Amino acid sequence: MPLSAFSNEALTDFSTPKNRAAMDAALANVKSQLGQDHPLRIGGENITTSDKLTSLNPSRPSEVVGKFSKADQALAEKAMQAAVVAFDAWSRTPAAERIAIMVRAADIMRQRKHELSAWMVHEVGKRVPEADADTAEAIDFIEYYARHAEALFTGGDKRVTPIAGERNEMRYIPLGVGLVIPPWNFPLAITTGMAVASLVCGNTVVLKPSSDSPTMAYLMCEILEAAGLPGGVLNFCPGSGAAIGDYLVTHPKTRFIAFTGSKEVGLRINELAAKPQKGQIWIKRVVAEMGGKDAMVIDDVKDLDRAVEAVTVAAFGY
Repeated sequence: MPLSAFSNEALTDFSTPKNRAAMDAALANVKSQLGQDHPLRIGGENITTSDKLTSLNPSRPSEVVGKFSKADQALAEKAMQAAVVAFDAWSRTPAAERIAIMVRAADIMRQRKHELSAWMVHEVGKRVPEADADTAEAIDFIEYYARHAEALFTGGDKRVTPIAGERNEMRYIPLGVGLVIPPWNFPLAITTGMAVASLVCGNTVVLKPSSDSPTMAYLMCEILEAAGLPGGVLNFCPGSGAAIGDYLVTHPKTRFIAFTGSKEVGLRINELAAKPQKGQIWIKRVVAEMGGKDAMVIDDVKDLDRAVEAVTVAAFGY
């Protein structure tokens, strides 16, 4: 049965006492869980290392949000090989099954919305309404990409130019292992968007989360596995750029890289990925969103005050 038409996830109205109370409860619940240790998640297995990444609350730097095992190059290689192995089965999984997993993940994320937003408040210092919007956007990404995949993979014959005497067809196929490197400032939305877009199309992923917001990436991986994503399809691999970033970017089995972050790092990724490595059999693709700032054109609007307010919030909000 085809999915319903896409609609944006509604933002929470915190002027309602019931919603404020639910969020307050979520904040208290998350606070009681701060400081826990979290493993790497590679090939469906938890891996603990002695080298830790500590996530701190930027609004209260003495508060430890969580401690995360860090990957070295050997573990980064293990994550890559797990993704390579998982690709064989995942790429052949019917698109309808992949889409169904994503829809279930969106449902779980919706059920845990306040909890996820509360973690975000603690880990990156977002205000509650902005954290809520981030979580809603993450849900939107899952729902949108599920529907887009439905159109690409289950929509019947793709339009091609007819040529007399020929029978032509076009099909979309998964690429391989993708390296996903998200930013800290939209730690759930952008992480989810880049990972899910890759996964629903049949690719496998090595996820190197931001060192400033690993908790949100960890929770996303937890939700996708709870929705039925097989082990090894998504590998949670925190670590420093110096230790594993360049290694994974230049890896001959990395098929594509999705990155959001600074211009400096994005240009370096693009440069490294452009150079073929020994054993590489394709040209790597790089999707890099880098260091932009809102550019807006204000036309002949009826409410100029509202337009100015919108520009101000877009530029200087979180």
